[in-house]
Amino acid sequence: MRTILERLDDIAGSAFERAGYDRNYGKVRVSDRPDLCQYQCNGAMSAAKEYHKAPIRIANDVVEKLSIYDAFDTVEAVNPGFININLNPEFLAEIVEEMSRDERLGVPVPEKKKTIIVDYGGANVAKPLHVGHLRPAIIGESIKRICAACGHRVIGDVHLGDWGLQIGLIITELKRRQPELPYFDEGFTGKYPKEPPFSIGDLEEIYPAASAYSKENEEFRLEAEENTRKLQSGYEPYLAIWLHIMKVSVEDLKKNYDRLDVHFDLWKGESDVESYIPDMVEKLKAEGLAYESDGALVVDVTEEGDSKELPPCIIVKSNGATLYATTDLATIIEREKIYHPDQVVYVADKRQSLHFTQVFRVAKKAGLTREDAELTHIGFGTMNGTDGKPFKTRDGGILRLEALQQMIIDEVKKKMQETRDYEEQELTEISEKVGLAALKYGDLSNQANKDYIFDVERFSSFEGNTGPYILYTMVRISSMLNKFAADGGTIDEDEALEAPESDSENELYRTVAGFPLMVEAAYRELAPHKVCQYIYSLSEAFNHFYHETKILSEPDEERRNSYLRLISLVRKVLEKGIDLLGFEAPSKM
Repeated sequence: MRTILERLDDIAGSAFERAGYDRNYGKVRVSDRPDLCQYQCNGAMSAAKEYHKAPIRIANDVVEKLSIYDAFDTVEAVNPGFININLNPEFLAEIVEEMSRDERLGVPVPEKKKTIIVDYGGANVAKPLHVGHLRPAIIGESIKRICAACGHRVIGDVHLGDWGLQIGLIITELKRRQPELPYFDEGFTGKYPKEPPFSIGDLEEIYPAASAYSKENEEFRLEAEENTRKLQSGYEPYLAIWLHIMKVSVEDLKKNYDRLDVHFDLWKGESDVESYIPDMVEKLKAEGLAYESDGALVVDVTEEGDSKELPPCIIVKSNGATLYATTDLATIIEREKIYHPDQVVYVADKRQSLHFTQVFRVAKKAGLTREDAELTHIGFGTMNGTDGKPFKTRDGGILRLEALQQMIIDEVKKKMQETRDYEEQELTEISEKVGLAALKYGDLSNQANKDYIFDVERFSSFEGNTGPYILYTMVRISSMLNKFAADGGTIDEDEALEAPESDSENELYRTVAGFPLMVEAAYRELAPHKVCQYIYSLSEAFNHFYHETKILSEPDEERRNSYLRLISLVRKVLEKGIDLLGFEAPSKM
């Protein structure tokens, strides 16, 4: 079905054309001044220059043609040339009625179905997920769901850091602690053990110790770099250790991502593209793009129009080691070969913007991806504590992600216990769902590229612009519908929605009708915060309507049926909205 703005554009465009102007000026949008009108058209302002007329004259000409349409309750030309529009309630009811009977809730099917890869995990093996992994995981998961909701084929890739220096550090530290292991015996000829010589707990202690020691001991650091190079060159003993690290780490990562309700279609890492690197390097050399600088192989990326010269992209270091840029470029090659993506979206810290600019420019210059394929970096800001600094534990350490999640679940549980008594199992189940909503909504409601304050007290509140408030609204609707059914009532789905009468009902209709527009905007801008803005507005509109309307006790059967169909649709839209954000509602709260 067509969105409400598409219909209004058609009507306004026809009116401009019938008044003697280009129909393309008839673009309608939601009003900037809802106190004055519901929708507005500013086309007369743009047309004034072309037609050498005062914009108010053009607006008056168009309003005269618009006045014949039943879609409008009022249409008015306002100085200096705005066209203010209020919809006929019956027209609004027809749109919402059609939306209610559409399985896509009015979200249009795309003219071209794209293949979109979302690269949004970025976890490093052998390291626990910490608070810094929250944003890429949940922003990426939401973007993946938004793109899928718009009808595209979407592939989520965790893109593990599994081939870099951290592996060399672990190998070197393991050798220091357990030199007797067969991996470090050059004369060993048997099969290496199937079981890892460490647990995930061991790895989580080994890596920080190795990293800290490398900063104070140059000999250790150089050995770790050499061991990284040997691993990347296919040295069998270190590949065996690497396989152990991968097995132990991925199992733990999947468990933690599952608890966050974040899911990947691909569990690929930097190591998966190692085989592409030699040919890629030769291609860059052969095409005259890569050259040697201070022993390293680099590619210039500065382009005409840049305000300043960008540093060249390093492809291979002077010691022969590869870097993130190398594996990211090789990953582009592999993705093009296997998936032919129309777009790849990278969800990573905004401080990596230079890295992605370099990689994208090299990829395009070298023809590693199709010219019309989009490479997009969604750079996110920092999650800070209430002191305005990056969120840490009380002793200054990095907080583990599962500890952060438990922190907000405990706060939700405490608030729930203040209002009523729960069975222990029920309390645990509900607080898990509400806590996840509080965590995700609290993050996603902020524009991705902005830093924000993580405030567990505010995020877990059941009032205001929060996840728990959205869920409470949904549970309220479910409770009303369940009560109606328990009292023997049934909703007649064949009865059409009636035109809204009160201001709050009209506002609820218009907010519901805006769902497809929101989904399209969230997809176009890859912006989960737009989903949050919308479902909060819809929850507010419903609660105003709820407090002003006797829904279940309405004596007029047809109007009561219309109310119930409307709030059922509101619940369905909210369910889809929170699904786009990656959480779900409990049956009760």
